[in-house]
Amino acid sequence: MTKIKILIQGYAKKAKNGWRASSTCVLLQDNGLNILVDPGANKNLLLKNLKSVGLRPKDIDLIFITHYHPDHWLNISFFPRVKILDGDIIYDGDKETGFNGKIPKTNIEVIATPGHAHEHAALLIKTKIGKVAIVGDLFWWSDQETQKTDTKSLTDRKDPYVKNWLELKASRRKILKLTDYVIPGHGKMFKIKK
Repeated sequence: MTKIKILIQGYAKKAKNGWRASSTCVLLQDNGLNILVDPGANKNLLLKNLKSVGLRPKDIDLIFITHYHPDHWLNISFFPRVKILDGDIIYDGDKETGFNGKIPKTNIEVIATPGHAHEHAALLIKTKIGKVAIVGDLFWWSDQETQKTDTKSLTDRKDPYVKNWLELKASRRKILKLTDYVIPGHGKMFKIKK
């Protein structure tokens, strides 16, 4: 069974001239592989928290990127030899290989969740506590906001960076039906109220 460890709880703090933001970074361990989801933008926190679980950058086998906003991938440079995955492509240096359905050699399901970004994808993982979805910015909150997790608030929540509002709502509904717990791109993990 896949092990899940939140290394960094994502944050998004309004600053004087913009934002200070780094995504939630999750370590998945499945079939002997160490997989990072969205390594984020805070390099000191990432390296410190990897060390706290006994890992170094060279111990990471794969990186999954939910979408291409820099606060989710800037730390990729710490992993120069690691294969990078998005919703359907594996990047190994300049070689691109397609895949479909699951991260290869794992039980981790990949689900297209467009809306916030066209290429957005989420992960669905079966665990002892139920199904856990790592959703990137399908759901996210700034640090100044209250995290409301009832179904209506989650489905209708505004997103100032949305690329396609109808796709975003459809992706949210899909994930809410499939999962028991959600790990958002910025904010705390929460349980789905069914």
